[in-house]
Amino acid sequence: MYARILFNTFLLTLLLQSGLHAQGRFSSTINSNWLFTKGDTAQKAVGSVWQTVSIPHTWNTQDVLDDEPGYYRGDGWYKKTLYIPAGWKDREVYLYFEGAGQSADVFVNGKSVGKHQGGYTFFSVPISSALRFAQSGNATNDVVVRVNNSVNENLPPIMGDYNIFGGLYRDVYLNVLDKVHFDADNQATSGIFITTPQVNAASAVVQVKGSFVNGTGSSRNLIVSHRILTAEGAVLAEQKKTVKANAGQKVDFVQDFKDIKGQRLWSPDDPYLYRVVSRITDAATGQKLDEVSNPLGFRWYAFSASEGFSLNGNSLKLIGTSRHQDYPGMGNALPDAMHVRDVELLKEMGGNFLRVAHYPQDPAVLQACDRLGILASVETPVMGFTDSEAFASSAKQQHREIIRQTYNHPSVIIWSYMNEMLLRVPFATDSTKQQAYFRHLTDLARELEAMARQEDPARYTLIPNHGAFDLYNKVGLTKIPRLVGWNLYQGWYGGTLEDFGKFLDMHHRELPDKPVLITEFGADADNRIHSFSPIRFDKSVEYTMLFHQAYLKAILDRPFVAAGMIWNLTEFNTAVRAETLPNINPKGIMTYDRKEKDPYRFYKANLLKAPYIQIGSKEWNRRVGTAESESQLTCSQPVVVFSNQPTVTLTVQGKVLGTAETKQGMARFTVPFVNGLNRLVATVSGSTVVSDQADIMFRVLPPTLKNPQLPFDELNVSLGDSRFFFDEKTGQNWLPEQVYKPGSWGYVGGKQYVMKNNSRVSFGSGRNILGTELDPIYQTQRTGIEQFKFDVPTGDYELVLHFAELISKTVNNDIAFNLGQRAVPEVYIERSFDVLINGQEVISGLSNSDVLKTDQPVATKFMVSVQNQEGITVSFNVRQGETVLNGIQLKKIR
Repeated sequence: MYARILFNTFLLTLLLQSGLHAQGRFSSTINSNWLFTKGDTAQKAVGSVWQTVSIPHTWNTQDVLDDEPGYYRGDGWYKKTLYIPAGWKDREVYLYFEGAGQSADVFVNGKSVGKHQGGYTFFSVPISSALRFAQSGNATNDVVVRVNNSVNENLPPIMGDYNIFGGLYRDVYLNVLDKVHFDADNQATSGIFITTPQVNAASAVVQVKGSFVNGTGSSRNLIVSHRILTAEGAVLAEQKKTVKANAGQKVDFVQDFKDIKGQRLWSPDDPYLYRVVSRITDAATGQKLDEVSNPLGFRWYAFSASEGFSLNGNSLKLIGTSRHQDYPGMGNALPDAMHVRDVELLKEMGGNFLRVAHYPQDPAVLQACDRLGILASVETPVMGFTDSEAFASSAKQQHREIIRQTYNHPSVIIWSYMNEMLLRVPFATDSTKQQAYFRHLTDLARELEAMARQEDPARYTLIPNHGAFDLYNKVGLTKIPRLVGWNLYQGWYGGTLEDFGKFLDMHHRELPDKPVLITEFGADADNRIHSFSPIRFDKSVEYTMLFHQAYLKAILDRPFVAAGMIWNLTEFNTAVRAETLPNINPKGIMTYDRKEKDPYRFYKANLLKAPYIQIGSKEWNRRVGTAESESQLTCSQPVVVFSNQPTVTLTVQGKVLGTAETKQGMARFTVPFVNGLNRLVATVSGSTVVSDQADIMFRVLPPTLKNPQLPFDELNVSLGDSRFFFDEKTGQNWLPEQVYKPGSWGYVGGKQYVMKNNSRVSFGSGRNILGTELDPIYQTQRTGIEQFKFDVPTGDYELVLHFAELISKTVNNDIAFNLGQRAVPEVYIERSFDVLINGQEVISGLSNSDVLKTDQPVATKFMVSVQNQEGITVSFNVRQGETVLNGIQLKKIR
């Protein structure tokens, strides 16, 4: 890819300098040296505010990650000077955009040459009529593009749990064509559409449809040919036809390959690709006028309501993920290689399906799916609904563009449209308006369905719905598409893990003739949070593992379930979320920067065929815990090893700890960690020995803090919390709170803060704590606390107290895509209290009316000298309301 781009750039430079042009089609990116400014250019001095940028580019790389609500949604302007050779006067020149978020207006030399609505589809703009040409040499031509990502109620999507980035965030091309060329004005396609009406193991039929344009002033005799080439370049089949095209005529054509023999089938295990090379040649001179190449894969497939999915006659359970297209610090403006890498990560996991959600993505994504053998659905970004003709028109236009632009990819088997359309239904108190809303929504769904079946009768159609089965069934959205998708989160936003299987069985019972796909399932996993007693919505890696185990088993146990699509391949940016990772949806089975989480390892262990082994939670490589006893100075903690082999042997410090059977791809061990370095080696034996190693620095705390064999050095405690928190940046581990034990440490009095009237969060808060990355520490607290005690020996210590007010005077809107019951706001009560250390007042009247502001962390450090074995006692004296403490740290200095 990069070699091709470099070559094209070199060739473009050569052409621009010489004024020559090659035969046929010429295409090259023009990504370098654009100028950019943000906002209303009429209010700014020209030349004073422009900055040089390269495409792909978005103006939302930083503001989507900060603590300020929202991000810039408005105008962005791009401009560039093109140097156009005189020889292109007799050619057709187009600007081709792979994506502009969300709408674009294109100007050449001050003349409007095109507009486009929709941030995720390609568009092509003919610019020849606006170009300036010199008599010889090159002429300067100015291109200006206005891009806008403002909220627009008539431009889908209008809601979603992801960011609507602005900018020219995908490649921009300059395409130069002969006057005779394949249709370049058909929804930014190649003008060629390939189908395989019949395929079986022995033979196949291929049909090539399309059109071309004779833009010259005279009639031409032309040869239109199509060759099917193997991956090695040999000709499998060829068709030619001589056509007479009148001046200015557009000619449609259909050419059939009716009896192809010996074709190699395309599948995830063997994604063999052919190419269909289509060419227009001048019949008199033999000159090549245009040529395009498209992929071809021979496969047939079917969905069944009782037997799931089959490919090439063989049953195949579709297991994969959805994917968002952004990356930290880059927004959605990624180079091709990063898009491809995500598809490779899915393949390396053992997945065979990608839900391209909630919008079509960079062309490199489906190219990679074709090449790697990943089946795919592509989704029209209708999320939210405005009952207007303008909204419906835009939805239909984007739907048509998507189908035609991705038509020739053999990996695509489903056209999906709409997503969770009844998640937030308006007009709750006006049944007449609500029924009209439902009626117009289903009318649009029927129109999109009809368009998909007309454009492409062979592929399946799909609407993904959230778990309100009765509502979707009543409104009719389960009846319109050929397939039904469910986005299910039982055991996360509400209910239990067992409810997931019950829902699947209900669908099969109530809709026995409708194939079902699980289009979303997942649970938040903050890779810094761990729990040995995980509970729903605690954001721990361990609860997320329980979730995925239950869901994968239920999907695999039911033959009628065609597919399970994890939400999501990676964490992604969403400015509407707070919780432990503000601005991030952490349901990804990989981190935002594409590091493995345990769920990713779990799927590897269950899907891969080659021998695999990996020690779980390897990134938690610095740990802490309390020794079994004063004499037995080891701390036993669970360790999971992921493997697809029957048994796993674990060695600790060079000695075999034991051998365990794997169940659902996991072998479980209890490891007696010692103070200091612990080397774990997991091994499986067979025809090939595979192993994995993890080095874990462990700090063992004695049951009493004055144990001479384990001198006290540091302790970090998260109040109101039952989880471990590992801060990778500092290497610090935060322990869950414990009640005070004489000789040890802990709290005295109070209760764990629990957000009232909330069905999801069993403790703490989901608020964004501003100006800190320690959100999990500040989101939990002990209210009404009386004391915190450390029975440490004599010495000098650094003590840090952490406070945050978690109740607001104002009401915050809940996130629409958090599918549980909304929390009822708590009553704000003023609080004020004093803090004393060993009887000395160090904070007087800490109050939420001044210093202790809502969502703002307060951290205060003190030096404490302990003498006469008195230890450290932090006392809290209430003046008004309740006392609070969110976190406490103690470190010995000397």
